[in-house]
Amino acid sequence: MSDRFDSLFGQALAILFALGLGALVILTVDESPVRVFVTLLNGAFGSPERIAGTLLQTTPILICGIAACISFRGGLFNIGIEGQLFMGGFWATWVGFSFNLPPALHLLLAMAAAVIAGMAWIAIPAFFRARYKTNEVVSTILANYVAILFTSYLTINWFKRSGGQSETPPIFESAYLPELFSFSRLNWGLIIGLVLAIGVYLFFTRTARGYAVSEMGANPKFAEYGGIDIKKQTFLVLIASGAVGGLAGGVEALGVHHRFMEGFAPGFGFDGVIAALLANGNPIGTIFTALFFGALRSGSLLLEVDTTASREIITVIQALIILAVSAQITIRRKASDSTAGERRWKF
Repeated sequence: MSDRFDSLFGQALAILFALGLGALVILTVDESPVRVFVTLLNGAFGSPERIAGTLLQTTPILICGIAACISFRGGLFNIGIEGQLFMGGFWATWVGFSFNLPPALHLLLAMAAAVIAGMAWIAIPAFFRARYKTNEVVSTILANYVAILFTSYLTINWFKRSGGQSETPPIFESAYLPELFSFSRLNWGLIIGLVLAIGVYLFFTRTARGYAVSEMGANPKFAEYGGIDIKKQTFLVLIASGAVGGLAGGVEALGVHHRFMEGFAPGFGFDGVIAALLANGNPIGTIFTALFFGALRSGSLLLEVDTTASREIITVIQALIILAVSAQITIRRKASDSTAGERRWKF
């Protein structure tokens, strides 16, 4: 309990330090940091519509964060969630506009296509990681670029809407993910994300298989000595992570855009990884860190209206948070864990 409190306290200090550095950056553009931060809060939570907008931005970050948490628990780093999101979004959209089916069945098939696409896209990196111990960070991050360019090629050259921009035809209404409120595009994807977070947390803390995965992530040698099939579990953990990443794309395509277009979900996969890191791989904590990044994204829409600061300042603040938290985690591990050299990641 003390270690967990120390970890949370250290991360909170790192975030505050990053925000302080962000305030200095804001000063360099001749703007008031207080005014910028107040504007961000107002843009994110100033009205029911803005709160719904913040939750809408939070939803894909949360689901991508859960995908990252799954891999982190197994001592693995799936940095390819962005690519899995794009693949899931594209194939969910394809099912959505290619078939005209009863509403519930159509939606379920489209979501299933998103999940299968995410699993398929990570299958090769997962196989090579499990069989040959290749670095999954490199293979999955390279797969991101292939996925983005591949879906772009398919959209422009095969499925482009006639007379339209670089986007597919719209999906049938039978494949729509239902909205929660009439005044916002916020949809049931948020509920899916919350249920996933709770379910994954319970899986890792209340089941024998979840414990085995966590043990593999904490100490692979001890887990192998205890009879855990490391290769099999490595493959399955990455496949599960890819499935949730693909689901995030399906939620975004079926619940928000109702079509697929180039760059339809920029940066959500990477933000999800960062949110999971900030939460130290805890799915419940990821709910709050995803909300934090969703608020930054949503609040930034008001920045260029009410201040002289650019929306790009949010990117700078995010980068500072990543650097500060990463440095804090590295320092804490080196100071407290003399066996850190035996494990790849610890969550």
